[in-house]
Amino acid sequence: MNTLGVRPALDQKRSDWRQWLSRGLIFTDFLVLVWVVFGVQIAWFGFDSANVAFQGALDDLAVSYTVVSVVLIVAWMFILNVYDTRNARIIGAGPTEYRLIADGSLRLFGLVAIVSFLFQINLARGYILIALPLGVAVLAVSRWLWRQWLGVKRQTGEFSARVLLVGSARSIRHIRTELARHPEEGYHIVGECWAGSTQEPRDEPSVPVYLHLDSIERAMTETGADTLVITSGEELTPEAIRRLSWRLDGERHQLIVGASLTDVAGPRIHTRPVAGLPLIHVEVPRYDGPKHVGKRVFDFAGAALLLAILSPLLAVLAVAVKVTSRGPVIYRQERIGINGQSFMMYKFRSMRVNADAELATLLALQGRSNQPLFKVDNDPRVTSLGRFLRKHSLDEFPQLFNVLFGTMSLVGPRPQRTGEVALYDDAARRRLLVKPGMSGMWQVGGRSALPWEDALRLDLFYVENWSLIGDLIILWKTIRAVLAPGNQAR
Repeated sequence: MNTLGVRPALDQKRSDWRQWLSRGLIFTDFLVLVWVVFGVQIAWFGFDSANVAFQGALDDLAVSYTVVSVVLIVAWMFILNVYDTRNARIIGAGPTEYRLIADGSLRLFGLVAIVSFLFQINLARGYILIALPLGVAVLAVSRWLWRQWLGVKRQTGEFSARVLLVGSARSIRHIRTELARHPEEGYHIVGECWAGSTQEPRDEPSVPVYLHLDSIERAMTETGADTLVITSGEELTPEAIRRLSWRLDGERHQLIVGASLTDVAGPRIHTRPVAGLPLIHVEVPRYDGPKHVGKRVFDFAGAALLLAILSPLLAVLAVAVKVTSRGPVIYRQERIGINGQSFMMYKFRSMRVNADAELATLLALQGRSNQPLFKVDNDPRVTSLGRFLRKHSLDEFPQLFNVLFGTMSLVGPRPQRTGEVALYDDAARRRLLVKPGMSGMWQVGGRSALPWEDALRLDLFYVENWSLIGDLIILWKTIRAVLAPGNQAR
């Protein structure tokens, strides 16, 4: 078979990181499972567990729980491998890795339960019921630590697939921009092949550029690319793509066909081969039904619980605002919520009295009057206490009452002023399809440092791909941002 040539030394070097990573995960998974399983055994039976046995239907069945623990560890390691949890393509990004760990573990313990029932083996229930969730939790923590380390390494292109982009100039530019936003996903661009181009690209990318499909073999060799990402272009016909795939070595190369679709989460995408065509089904988002009833129940219960827990802190903050500056404790302002309906939003006052009257002048001075995100750098209207409240988002706590009353959600796009909404285009108006939130994707993804375009992109991603699990992740990141706001918070 004629395959694309890659220098042997480079090829060996590129594949080594996948093997090294897989072996590292095997080692840490084994340590985690030994610690969990034997830890549960010792906690449940004590250190003299060597003499503890379980009895089955047969009189001669008497096996030490130490043997059971060893078998369980071996089986758990095997099931993690069967479910491909150490595949380099899924490690370090997205929820798939965690889901596979949980699915494999649940099926293993389901199999244990079935075997115990069929052979009437009396296993200690506590031993099993503690080992399963504890093992999954500690495995998840271990993989999260790996992710943090990988994220740092992948910022410089290490431990990443070396990607050659192939397609039209416009489509390559689009895919390049999106991949550059998320280096933690593990795709490092090392070259581009501009199919159909007869002249050099205008934006001068920082990687080597090749022209025409005939140069792909040379591009793969010179850049050491191990992954071919095909975008779109007139020359990239189905026949041309198929012939490219024939020339790749499955042991060393990956072929990825990128759809011209961005900001769509995995649960909305389903691939189905039909008549030899890999059709991608994309679910259209809905904004009603049981899923959103569940969100309302979650918001109400969460706001009520947080108000009960945080009531002493709210009282302290109210007194601090009152004694440090003249004016009311609570700042009330009209904002635009779901479906363009206005409501009154509550915050602890962080500015001097009549600060709203100065906004137009300050925006004009900084040239931001025509942007749908009214924010002022080094805002002189903010009080000394207000700067602290804003940095740690403590001024937002009264919005828990907005959540309780149903005008806001715990998570969603931030509610904006009437003047800001008046500047919306059609895309930005999609923010109004869901309830505004106390926190959202752009609050945990950059806060005040993000420009409007990036903030809008994150909000639209949330609107299109909302899920309860996603809300929980954002709330967890919000807690981290409040406790450690960093330099981006203002």
